[in-house]
Amino acid sequence: MSTEHDLERITRINAGERTPVVFVHGLWLLPSSWDRWAAVFEEAGYAPLTPGWPDDPETVAEANAHPEVFAGKSVGQVADHFAGLIGRLARKPVVIGHSFGGLITQMIAGRGLSAVSVAIDPAPFRGVLPLPLSSLRAASAVLGNPANLHRAVPLTYGQFRYSFANAVSEEEARELYERFAVPAPGEPLFQAAVANINPWTEVKVDTLGPERGPLLIISGEKDHTVPWAIANASYKKQARNEHAVTEITEMAGRGHALTIDSGWREVADTALAFVKRFTG
Repeated sequence: MSTEHDLERITRINAGERTPVVFVHGLWLLPSSWDRWAAVFEEAGYAPLTPGWPDDPETVAEANAHPEVFAGKSVGQVADHFAGLIGRLARKPVVIGHSFGGLITQMIAGRGLSAVSVAIDPAPFRGVLPLPLSSLRAASAVLGNPANLHRAVPLTYGQFRYSFANAVSEEEARELYERFAVPAPGEPLFQAAVANINPWTEVKVDTLGPERGPLLIISGEKDHTVPWAIANASYKKQARNEHAVTEITEMAGRGHALTIDSGWREVADTALAFVKRFTG
């Protein structure tokens, strides 16, 4: 979505009294991947906002026709982009993110900018040490070629099937690939890969801040990209925060596509139930 569209939506949200909910997508997806979630939260009385990363195209077709627009986006740049939009809201929002969007969600929470946060299969940050083989395989589509650092990288169907859609049928996996998959910047994956050896990394989260707010981490049991070992290690870092609730839950039988596949509503309802506990 364009910044102009986001600013218009923010103006409308600020004119009302509903709690904003900002959705943050991850790599290889667009803001439209949250459309059904936004409808659920709006029906529940919230004001959803689905911003894109900088320069996100409007549609999957446009994204696949012009992949170059995704190149050169860093984790810090994207986090600052969302922080800037959130700063325009009159009230602290709920922030919900998936994959690298889940990492951005935790970065935003660490800055004290969110009222409640839900990080779904979140990409790891500095200090999260587990590196399962399945994660390495999922990331190899990008990390296998150093030149991808400054490129936009699409996934083949086979790569998408392994890293996103391993827990659904072949028919559904192909439908998800055609409906949702777009190229993604390579840089965030390279940043995450070296976060624990780069003291200046952008891939870091303030887990102890007094204004972090309640946080739920949702993990898909069968996720190859961000398996339980990574999600739970993130939770253990966050659980040291003495000022706010930190929880983790595992969705049985679910893979990395859990926010967009046929079981998305169960995940959305899990997030919504947590959010309702801490918002009026």
